Amino acid sequence: MKKIALIAFLLAVTVAAGRAQESRQDVSISGVGQVEPFIAASTDVQVHSNTGYGVLASYRFMLTPSSAIEGNYSTTYENKIHYYVNPNNYEVQTRTQEASVAYVRSFTFKKYNPFVEAGPAALIFLPIVNSGTTSLDVKQQMSLGAMYGAGVAYELSPSFDIRAEFRGLVTKVPTFEDTQLTTNKWYNIYNPAIGVAYHF
Repeated sequence: MKKIALIAFLLAVTVAAGRAQESRQDVSISGVGQVEPFIAASTDVQVHSNTGYGVLASYRFMLTPSSAIEGNYSTTYENKIHYYVNPNNYEVQTRTQEASVAYVRSFTFKKYNPFVEAGPAALIFLPIVNSGTTSLDVKQQMSLGAMYGAGVAYELSPSFDIRAEFRGLVTKVPTFEDTQLTTNKWYNIYNPAIGVAYHF
């Protein structure tokens, strides 16, 4: 009886030690670009912008070896959104923040781990009042939408990998609470990212 109890105890300790060595979580930091498409609206408003750059921080918790839940926060340094409202031009220097949660499905091919993900997102468009903003009526705006993406992670070691991803953010075109900038259109913002992840 004592031998059976000892074997059961050793088996439980071995399983617990094995689970403790599994990497079930990771954090990553990435550089991101923000490319917003040209929008032509039925309201005679046209919108285009230059590319923005920023940083993305993510936390991923593995539910199984191939599925995970991920939380993301990103912010861009600035980009300029141009509105053409016939016959006037308006420019809004903008800083954009994103908070999103996603379900991640990953696959394993040796050291390569492709993945796809999708989930809800909230974006905050923050106008920067300086010489780059020509409409002083603009205000901060929060917009709900969705995030989707696909990418690949390359394993450098059991603790680190390089992660490259193409992300998309779907949300309504911001108006900055200025009714003359209304388009009644949706944005599909392209958000490529590359960075490093640490597993623990």
